[in-house]
Amino acid sequence: MQGLLLAGRYRLADPIGSGGMGRVWRAHDELLHRTVAIKELTAALYVSDGDRGVLLARTRAEARAAARINHSAVVTVHDVLEHDGRPWIVMELVEGRSLADEVKEQGRVEATEAARIGLWVLRALTAAHTAGVLHRDVKPGNVLLGNDGRVLLTDFGIAQIEGDSTITRTGEVVGSVDYLAPERVRGHDPGPSSDLWALGATLYTAVEGRSPFRRTSPLTTMQAVVEEEVAGPQYAGPLEPVISALLRKDPAARPDAAQAEQMLAEAAEGRRPSAAQAFVPTQHGGSVAPGLRETGTGATEYGPAYGAPATGPGTGATVVGPTPMGPPGTAAVPAGTVPSARPGRRRLRSLVLVVVLAALVGGATAVGLHQWDKTRRQRADTGSSGQSPDPTSSASGTSDTDPATAPDSWKTVPDPLGFSIALPKGWKRSVFSDEGDLKQIDYSPDGGEHFVRIALDTSPDFADPYQHQLDLDQQLTRLVDYKKLQLGANTYRDRRASLWEYTWTALAKDTKFPGPRHAIDEVYIARNGVEYALYMSSPAADWPTTQEQFKRLLQSWQPEA
Repeated sequence: MQGLLLAGRYRLADPIGSGGMGRVWRAHDELLHRTVAIKELTAALYVSDGDRGVLLARTRAEARAAARINHSAVVTVHDVLEHDGRPWIVMELVEGRSLADEVKEQGRVEATEAARIGLWVLRALTAAHTAGVLHRDVKPGNVLLGNDGRVLLTDFGIAQIEGDSTITRTGEVVGSVDYLAPERVRGHDPGPSSDLWALGATLYTAVEGRSPFRRTSPLTTMQAVVEEEVAGPQYAGPLEPVISALLRKDPAARPDAAQAEQMLAEAAEGRRPSAAQAFVPTQHGGSVAPGLRETGTGATEYGPAYGAPATGPGTGATVVGPTPMGPPGTAAVPAGTVPSARPGRRRLRSLVLVVVLAALVGGATAVGLHQWDKTRRQRADTGSSGQSPDPTSSASGTSDTDPATAPDSWKTVPDPLGFSIALPKGWKRSVFSDEGDLKQIDYSPDGGEHFVRIALDTSPDFADPYQHQLDLDQQLTRLVDYKKLQLGANTYRDRRASLWEYTWTALAKDTKFPGPRHAIDEVYIARNGVEYALYMSSPAADWPTTQEQFKRLLQSWQPEA
């Protein structure tokens, strides 16, 4: 390959960088007599035709994205050429090394120098955002430190250009896992603030010598990004409040570009930013998003957010290889796994696993069911599993009645968790999840096509059930044909409650029971502080029967004594 002449003009010299997706060459432009850098997409040689098309589209998009940005802190793209059926990008050659190399060799970067570097990266991002381009892969490896003192942002390989159709698969989020903003892990559309989050994580790595969220695997790293607060940097000095502000979980709570630039400029001078008091350490917001998950009976279901990872609209998760020029371990990750509201691993640990295993093994059947240890709750003082219901109006407008009034085909079912409900005879119990504070039990007559799910959370994320469901509704818009039929606060068991009803279309690739579906969910918080969610779902065609069953379910419900 060395010495190869491309387009009759660019002669390759020696490789100066490589990653999982390609290689960068030093080359000589024999027409203009200058040294350039040329990116070769080597991954296109070894993938399927379908994946090759995606890679080629990303390479072309990278060139278009960089070409739209006119700023001295963005590596200039000179040309794009075709050779060997692949596009090659001709770029400005920056003599120097990446920030990742600097950290690896020096251990860490002094805080004021890191702030100077961050200031130039921010200016590059501001120019990109003004041009309608999101970088989406800001990280130390894509920040170049020139021997002449310049700082440049490179590798727009997965950039998103305003107005262009996406070049990622539906349900897929690409980027370096360590530097993905929480909203991107959750599957939300990225914005400029997502790039600023990545800048904050990059600065943390620069001053501390380690990534703020990297754990032992991409899965646990994603969990940390969404759930965990970053450990306070020890060597950040005046840069500490800037990093803390940029790493706020809520994108709306992060500083905008102008605020961040002022803070970085002051930190570069060794002064604590005057705007620092406006930002406090990152807080969680939101809750677990609904989405694709396997029910306790082996069926896959979109439903309430009590332990469900999400994918893109009607798609399964996709796990693919390294991003262009990324280091080993860089990965595209499944979109939409969402914990939030309050810290705690009980939801996300199993939820992300459901999505990832389904992607790796090839379907919802990849998820092993949790087995309920029936003896765990046996206590010497075990008494009646029920209690007399409080008189109140239910979500359906009917009053509570004794389970004995149910038809002969129904029976009262005492559950090992302590609650009881009336169900048609023949419905079988399975454990959907047992994650500490959060436990979920399914009952179904047919392997999950029709089912009831009861969720008990002894440490609920929201004090208001309506706010909980409202947060989830905002995330469910990604489902195919999602339609909210009703969502509003009500009263159930003389307690503040909320009722949510909606429809969507389940796809054959995600479930054994595809087609239009209908679901309803009643949530309330009992006097003992436990949040109960009573959820029911069925094919839309069967909804009249399911709706009546749900009314009887609410009437017969007896929580744990």
